[in-house]
Amino acid sequence: MDGRRFLEVLSADGPAADRKEKMMLYGQFIGDWLGNMVFHDDKGTRREIPTEVHFAWALEGRAIQDVWITPALKDRKKPEHTFMYGSTFRVYDPRKDNWHIIWIDPVQQSFLNMTGQKIGDDIVQEYRREDGTVCQWMFTEITADYFHWINRESKDSGASWKIIGEFYLSRSD
Repeated sequence: MDGRRFLEVLSADGPAADRKEKMMLYGQFIGDWLGNMVFHDDKGTRREIPTEVHFAWALEGRAIQDVWITPALKDRKKPEHTFMYGSTFRVYDPRKDNWHIIWIDPVQQSFLNMTGQKIGDDIVQEYRREDGTVCQWMFTEITADYFHWINRESKDSGASWKIIGEFYLSRSD
């Protein structure tokens, strides 16, 4: 078995009918995206890397799965270090009217659980580290063909924020 059947049963043609409207919060991103990731290190150095992101319906349309790849496959030079090659699983919870989100990146050994919701025009995902740091991943400046994604953290319960990384992505499909 080569896994093709697995991909068939994982994927879906669209959102589940019983939650279609709510699924469009992230469903609006279904497709392929290209752009750049901007990483801000602790020394204030800014690094920009080509990135690709792919969103798809999953699990009978009750979930959305996406893959984030940095550097983008088409822009890689051999042998280039993979900065990120991870996947997010997003599931809407109709009982709580929010999203359960799981991020897994084997390259960075990052495994995160967070919740997400629409706040104003943005989508805000949030989790806390063991030390109490509040971390947010935000989709902002959302249009049909563009979004700006921000990773930020606060060590003072949201009084001030430090931006860790950003993505500037445009639809490519």
